[in-house]
Amino acid sequence: MAVDTFDEPLFDRDTVWQNVRRRALLTVGVPLAVLAYLTYTWFAFGVPDLLARAQPERAVILGTDSVAYKVHVTKLLRSDKMEVAIEGERRATYDHDKLPDWVKVTGKDAVVDLGKGYLVDIAGKVVHFTVPGYGTIKVTATDAGVDTVLPPGPVPDWILDNPRKFDARPTLDRRLQVTRSKIEVHNYFGGWENFWFPFHSQFYDLPFSELWAIALSNERIDPDQSNMSLILDEFLSNPDWQHREVFIALFETIMMAVLGTLTAALFGLPLAFLAARNFTPSLIVRFGIRRLFDFLRGIDMLIWSLIFIRAFGLGPLTGALAIAFTDTGSLGKLFSEALENIDNKQVEGVRATGASQVQRYRFGVIPQILPVFVSQVLYYLESNTRSATVIGALGAGGIGLLLVETIKTSRDWENTTYIILLTIVVVILMDQTSGWLRRKLIEGK
Repeated sequence: MAVDTFDEPLFDRDTVWQNVRRRALLTVGVPLAVLAYLTYTWFAFGVPDLLARAQPERAVILGTDSVAYKVHVTKLLRSDKMEVAIEGERRATYDHDKLPDWVKVTGKDAVVDLGKGYLVDIAGKVVHFTVPGYGTIKVTATDAGVDTVLPPGPVPDWILDNPRKFDARPTLDRRLQVTRSKIEVHNYFGGWENFWFPFHSQFYDLPFSELWAIALSNERIDPDQSNMSLILDEFLSNPDWQHREVFIALFETIMMAVLGTLTAALFGLPLAFLAARNFTPSLIVRFGIRRLFDFLRGIDMLIWSLIFIRAFGLGPLTGALAIAFTDTGSLGKLFSEALENIDNKQVEGVRATGASQVQRYRFGVIPQILPVFVSQVLYYLESNTRSATVIGALGAGGIGLLLVETIKTSRDWENTTYIILLTIVVVILMDQTSGWLRRKLIEGK
């Protein structure tokens, strides 16, 4: 019986070695390349400098200001006058016979009890600040600045002491500032003060049950309007929170998104027929329409808004036009692709009945692309609600413009938080509404 012999090995060692080296290179080389890229971007983008300039304590302060309010106890040294006000606002100044119980004013001097042993005693131009665990700080306002006497030992990092200004913040919710012109104490409290009604409103600080009783009462406070209307008007006219302006701006933002999206859908659908291969045989027409789509969606929505702001000025119309131009290109491309993927058998079936061209489109084409049409339009409507906020910040109006104005002040962070929360609520409602419409129109539920 013959025995087969094999002079060559069952595998090529060189080939195997090359495969091993290739896999080793991929296993080690790719992570090294990613690490090198991240290292480059770390220094190219100046991350070390950014971290060095970061002020996390300021972020904590701003976060506190967004969910709390502070009461200012101020001694104006030039006029020798004492004021107690919420957020330092003149229109939210307490009358001297209705001061908070933690402030005791005697003539032109005051004692401020900040709680837990923190005590501020203001006598003339001299302040004694008692801090538990540290001691008593004495600060005197002079014509040149301030003179400070600190307890013996190292100066803690929560004290800023220089000849022009003294600033002490032993805790996040307690602060003392002294300059040659004023002495100011800050005491923080949780919540949004004056959110419902202005400080001097007749409805200020009333419990909900009493407000409801007044609203339903037949005895009118103002003979010209009902109590319910008066309470609502007091709420909307709140000068600190500007509820009426905020709600109008939210409505403008929603209308900006709706008008822009619907305009894009109405123009994008007929243009999509001209861009689809199976509906437009002319290569020149298809090429021109598709390049038009590329041009419209290739320029970002923010750039379009800047162009229209320069052309037509500020206002919601410029935002709606920016959304319409960008989304006409995006939706037109999506619709044309959906048209190219339809089933021609359904169109041929409608044609066999003797239907006209319009009828073939209506009964053979539209039902096939309707789910894509509705789904994409609703998705873009939801997305454009967020985009309209950003566009509004550039000057197109709406809630975005109000948001930027509150951020620029660097002090009304509770108003900024209020606007952000309302924007999130609107986006959630738009998401739920678009989902409900999608189910009703597509699934029939």
